[in-house]
Amino acid sequence: MLKQRNNTKTNKSLPLAHNEDINMPHKEIIEQCLNQLNEIVLGKENEVKLAIACLLAKGHLLIEDIPGMGKTTLSHALGITLGLDYKRAQFTSDMMPADVLGGNIFDQKSSRFLFQRGPVFTNVLLADEINRAPPKTQSALLEAMEERQISLDGKTRALPEPFFVIATQNPLEQAGTYPLPESQLDRFMMRISLGYPPEEAEKEMLSGAPRSQMLESLKAKISAEQLLSMQSACATVEASKPLVDYVYRLVQASRSLDRQHGLSPRAALALLNASKAFALIEGRKQVLPDDVQAVFPYVCDHRMPRKGASEENASQKILKTVDIF
Repeated sequence: MLKQRNNTKTNKSLPLAHNEDINMPHKEIIEQCLNQLNEIVLGKENEVKLAIACLLAKGHLLIEDIPGMGKTTLSHALGITLGLDYKRAQFTSDMMPADVLGGNIFDQKSSRFLFQRGPVFTNVLLADEINRAPPKTQSALLEAMEERQISLDGKTRALPEPFFVIATQNPLEQAGTYPLPESQLDRFMMRISLGYPPEEAEKEMLSGAPRSQMLESLKAKISAEQLLSMQSACATVEASKPLVDYVYRLVQASRSLDRQHGLSPRAALALLNASKAFALIEGRKQVLPDDVQAVFPYVCDHRMPRKGASEENASQKILKTVDIF
């Protein structure tokens, strides 16, 4: 992917109306957040940036990896750094929807039912090992993600704003997993994988303080109100007509591949919104082709899984064949 961005095709820029940088303090605040997160999650600068972009674009993030790769550390550090309420729900095979959403419990003192909120009522929810929970529980969370509210006994309760779900998923070959259906995978704006850290980063982690101890010393770099403001700013990032045409041609190319189906209109919107967020992080007021290419694999590939282990990802095929102009 990085090689694709550096070739002669991707060095071109679309004709855009203006090239002003984002006004401060958004750019400075984002840089401060990234710097702090990169001190905790070592050697994963691109993945950290993608997680921030997903949040700014009001999406949800799926992290697929084996245990012990730092998924929990990243999500917890993200919540602290952004000044957000953070909760973790460990998904298990016997987990029920009420364990996530909450439910009505009879209170003997008042002789009436009172609603007890589940962990979904937070700003950042880590849904740990989501594919270990039965499909009914998975669906309950994914519906809340989409609607940003829950309905119980005829009453609707809105979820806090901002609301961001980071779901972790074990590789499907591990025992005791329920793979997420394609319709539910589509609810996640991006899927990333942290993978093993680079050599120097892992040596630094081994010789340094424990990550849990470092988390305790973190401080918020932004308030929830500032984050909401940046989410609004993200929506105003300009996407020119040629840029939108490029996004459309990428989506159209996905529909001509030898696969069950291509990217949906919802996926196309997710790609554009994620590109706007990436441009905002880079300090620009408009989307460039590099922004689209930077997020495309993470928006595309979990919606179009490859058929065989030796086959390249759909995003690689598409980026190689679709010209910018």
